[in-house]
Amino acid sequence: MPVRRVVSLVPSLTEAIAATAPELLVGATDWCTHPADLAVERIRGTKNPDVPRIVGLRPDLVVANEEENRAVDLDALRGAGITVWVTQIRTLDEAFVSLDRMLTEACGLDRPDWLDRAEAAWAALPAPGTPVPAVVPIWRRPWMVLGRDTFAGDVLARLGVRNVYAGHAERYPKVPVEELRASGAELVVLPDEPYAFTAADGPEAFPGLPSALVSGRHLTWYGPSLQEAAEVLRRQLRSTL
Repeated sequence: MPVRRVVSLVPSLTEAIAATAPELLVGATDWCTHPADLAVERIRGTKNPDVPRIVGLRPDLVVANEEENRAVDLDALRGAGITVWVTQIRTLDEAFVSLDRMLTEACGLDRPDWLDRAEAAWAALPAPGTPVPAVVPIWRRPWMVLGRDTFAGDVLARLGVRNVYAGHAERYPKVPVEELRASGAELVVLPDEPYAFTAADGPEAFPGLPSALVSGRHLTWYGPSLQEAAEVLRRQLRSTL
């Protein structure tokens, strides 16, 4: 049966479908901010979707992510007879493969040109030089950083930044700021989401270390933003280093 009605539980996936076949989208989370003019039913957040409202939208497909969404909510949707497509994306290569499969296999669409452009942009990156050891906070109060097996960590590695917590047992460990300062990092990378780090909120916790303020969307979203993410992040990192 052709897919004609899709609910997306992930901002990146919402943008990917909207850039490819916007007519398919009938529902998205409150956090789905791109494109800015997206006019669909809002079904709360990624961690607390309104399952009855989603069921009422009669979607042919719900797209989700194993990290962003809770298994209990996805099971409830399946229990209501809805097909759920779950992505797993922890590297840039996985993002390209997963986006292609979601759009072509799950949604029945042709592979979009923007995905070709995104792959080409990253393939054209020069090989990074000696990697710069860095800590990458994603939250404060308490401080949390990127740990092992994260999409953002892989993106940064391709840009010459080595996450010093990439070998941590947890993917997003809580680490006291005193330990972060003593980690051997030579750089602090501060994205503006999920925590909105700014020049006045974040760098002051790491005296003596250069702080790169970067676009959280370009660092953590896997979708059409990947077309310009490499250049945007390179420019933001270069301005600090």
